[in-house]
Amino acid sequence: MLRILKYIIPAIQYAVPIALSAGIVTLLIVAARADERREAELALKNMPQESAIATTTVPSPFSDLALDARAAIVWDIALSRPLYSRNADAQLPLASLTKLMTALVAHERLSPPVTLTIAPSALSPEGDNGLQAGEEWRLRDLIGFTLVVSSNDGARALAAAAGFGGKTSEIASFSEALETFVAAMNERAGELGLTQTYFLNESGLDASEAVSGGYGSAHDVAWLLDEALGEIPDELEMTRTEALAVRSLSGVVHDAENTNEATNRIPALIGGKTGYTDLAGGNLAIVFDAGLARPIAIVVLGSTQAGRFSDVERLVWATLEYLAICSKEKVLCI
Repeated sequence: MLRILKYIIPAIQYAVPIALSAGIVTLLIVAARADERREAELALKNMPQESAIATTTVPSPFSDLALDARAAIVWDIALSRPLYSRNADAQLPLASLTKLMTALVAHERLSPPVTLTIAPSALSPEGDNGLQAGEEWRLRDLIGFTLVVSSNDGARALAAAAGFGGKTSEIASFSEALETFVAAMNERAGELGLTQTYFLNESGLDASEAVSGGYGSAHDVAWLLDEALGEIPDELEMTRTEALAVRSLSGVVHDAENTNEATNRIPALIGGKTGYTDLAGGNLAIVFDAGLARPIAIVVLGSTQAGRFSDVERLVWATLEYLAICSKEKVLCI
């Protein structure tokens, strides 16, 4: 409820002055659950023409924007509407953006406070971020560490623990635990209405030369980021820093360098996640605060390794310019 109220305030601030001038009072209540948000989006799409607010006269900083990304979206979380989109529903490889769902499902299936032990089978050549077999972690810290450094070992440890039902004993089949977890990821995607999204593994690593570990659209990732913001805000907040030290319960201090090299160049960054594989190219999803309780999600898919950061930066500044224009002209940005 508190989360909903936080988003109602900016919606009222922008909508009421304009609606009154047109003789119409429109209150947009952004719901926390995906089906309700879908209803809000549908309601806006079906709004009668005479009560819609014209935005065609507002110059758009997005119109001539050059991006390397194959797909992109700027998603206004408060109003549950895109401010900008390019191929936003195209299904593309997600790479390590997959770990956003891994973090969300692990959080939901492992009731905190819970202590996790790194299983030996969780450690692989593709994921050496300093985790040690038998090392004990708080759930929150391991999720945050995994997101910050994009740890494949961390993702596998979370998936195994949740797949085992919170136990890291390898009495049961480790592979069966991972399969159980990935099935839960896909089930959660269905619950959230992510129609272009499915997962083959918990990390997003390419499953083969031709098959990615997960697929989804920029639109779906924006919705997933919105859900993560509501469910795991503390863990997501850890990803807004350039680097941090995380201490496990075993006393091991891990120096975590953020894979998002643009953290210090994005104003009011709340959090985000990077992704890169040969099949996916460069992906980046971030959420930043564009004003008082005005969270904006930006997702780019299929960019280059370096281009994903410049793409998002361009979209951030274009968004701020667009909102400033709308505020000056007293127009509701939708």
